[in-house]
Order: sequence, then C-alpha cells, then structure tokens
Amino acid sequence: MFNILYTILFVLLLPGILPGNFSARLDTLKKGLTQGKQEQQVLGEEKTVAINNEDVPEKKPDATTQNKDYSPFDVASSTGLVPQRKPNCQDLKMWAGSSVAIDVDSGTILHYDNGRKQTQIASLTKMMTAILTIENIPDLNAEVTIKKEGLHVDGTVVGCPTSVFCNGNRMYAGEKVHAIDLLKAMLLNSANDAATSLGIYISGSPDAFVEKMNQKAKDMGLVDTHFCTPSGLEIDGRENECYSSAYDIARIAATSMQYELIWDIMKIPEGQFYSTDGKYMHLLKNTDMLLGNVSNCLGGKTGFTPLAGKSLLLGSTDPTGKHKVITVLLNDEKRWDDMKSLLNWVYNNYTWK
Repeated sequence: MFNILYTILFVLLLPGILPGNFSARLDTLKKGLTQGKQEQQVLGEEKTVAINNEDVPEKKPDATTQNKDYSPFDVASSTGLVPQRKPNCQDLKMWAGSSVAIDVDSGTILHYDNGRKQTQIASLTKMMTAILTIENIPDLNAEVTIKKEGLHVDGTVVGCPTSVFCNGNRMYAGEKVHAIDLLKAMLLNSANDAATSLGIYISGSPDAFVEKMNQKAKDMGLVDTHFCTPSGLEIDGRENECYSSAYDIARIAATSMQYELIWDIMKIPEGQFYSTDGKYMHLLKNTDMLLGNVSNCLGGKTGFTPLAGKSLLLGSTDPTGKHKVITVLLNDEKRWDDMKSLLNWVYNNYTWK
C-alpha cells in the first residue's frame, strides 16, 4: 500500500520536479520538430510547415485573387486579361505527388496541389537546358563534336528509347552534328547524351553548365530548384541535391515560351537527323503520348527516373486559342489520364476577363 501511495504522489509532483514548466518544454519540443524547413508562400497561399519531413495539409491558393507579380516572370507577351475562376468551382485533387497549372501571361495560379514540394524532376530539367541552349548558341546550325564524356550517361540516349532497348544508331565520340539536332533529340527523345553534349559544348563540361543552370534559376527568382546535371539524371549518392518543384518547373516552361523554336520542336511527332558528313542517320520520336490527342496542345515534356517517378509537363491554350496555360504533374503513375483531367478542369472552370 505504501508503494502505491508513493507512486501516486511522485506522479502528481513530477511537473514540479522537472526543470522548467512542463508545457513550455512540450512547446519547445514541437518547435524543434519543425526546425530546418523554411516557411514559404506562393501567391497569397497560407504558410506551410513540415513535421518530420511530412507536409502538413496546405490551403490551396485562391486563384481569383492571385494575379501576377512574380518578378522576374518573363513571358513572350501579355494579353492584359486575367483568368477568373467561375463561382462554385470545386478544387481538383490529383493523385500526383504535386501538381500545378498556371496562366502564362499573368502568372496566375489556376491549380495548385503541393506545388512547392521539392522533389526530383528527371527530364523536365531539360526545359532549362533548352532555354540556355537558345540563349548561348547564336547559330543553332553550329557544328558540335560529340565528346566521350557526353556519351557516358545512363537512361535514354540517341538510338535507344529506353536504357535496355536500342532500335537505331547511337552517336559516337568524334561524330559531328548540328546543335539544332541535339536540341531536337533532347526535347523529342529526351536523350540524355544530347543534353549532356549541349552542356559540354556551351560551357566546356557538364559541371560548368550546371553552374550556369543554377545561376539562371537564381536570376529567375526560383527558390525551390537546384540542378545537378544537364539531363536531369540524379548523381549517385547526391540525389538529394537534384530537385525542383511543380511550380518552379511551370515558371521555367512559361519563360521558355519566349522562344517559339522550343515549342515548335516539341510539337514534332517524329523525325531524323544526320551527322554533318551525312554518313550517320539517327531516328527521333516524341515521347509525349498526348501530342495529337489533346485539343489545343502546344507540346510537352516527359520525365522519369525511379526516384522521381513519372512526370509530365504540357503547354496548351484555352478553346479560343488566345490564352496559354502550363500544367505540370510530378510523380504520377497515371500522368496521361490525369493530365487530361487537369486540362478539362482548368478550361471548364476559368474564363479570361
């Protein structure tokens, strides 16, 4: 009996025995769990935190009030009109790890689901490589000599649509090709050797080109992005250094619309190119399965690595053809069907005024 009474008395006095106030210590513990992740806001979105690296559910942005001002947000032109969300429109929940839709001209967010989540993005990285290719090679008919370093990459390469299947001629060290053809191979076939070779041609090495990529991201005001390779392949042992977000990728894609050539290429279903001496021919085939199957599609870019999962970026216009929208799905096993659902939702629930 004495032992029972002693135990009860000890428990009642425990908060007073511990140094400091117990509730205060509990608050401190909670704060400690949230340290290490900055709170960030997107277009008026409520701040979010992460506990043990798990995102707390966020409030979706109110797209009708979020109209611009993402400096620098470079786009080709502006109609002066802003998308307005129709009354009683229900939010769309996607199965993707994260997803975003933005109006190109105004920067207005139309759909947002975990859009600032930092994650691997695989070949969607090539959108930034394409921008820097246009900006740093004045004459895209320039002759590029393929280096061994450019060919020593995994995954999809010219002549091999997958890492285990080759149905065409691969490029070889010393082969000379036009820069424009490497750009096509990178955007249509998602060829990692083409992206790496462009980086080497522009900056001398893949690492030097990556520095240029990250500086460009910084100049654009992107805060959720850090590139590792020109192709989007993660570096073994440093995978956590290779990331972006659905929102940042949407901004990169919107910026790329300054360069019509990029989007003209992404609309090509298939093709071929030759070495400059005409001896070798390489087949190209677009990896975007929605091309020709979605109304008003401007082109798109696919992405996949085991770590990033399956991703998809698409450019499209509203039914009038006047307003451009970028949609991004990251880590989505049903990316083709989900992209159709997202496009239908956007154009059924927004008008431009």
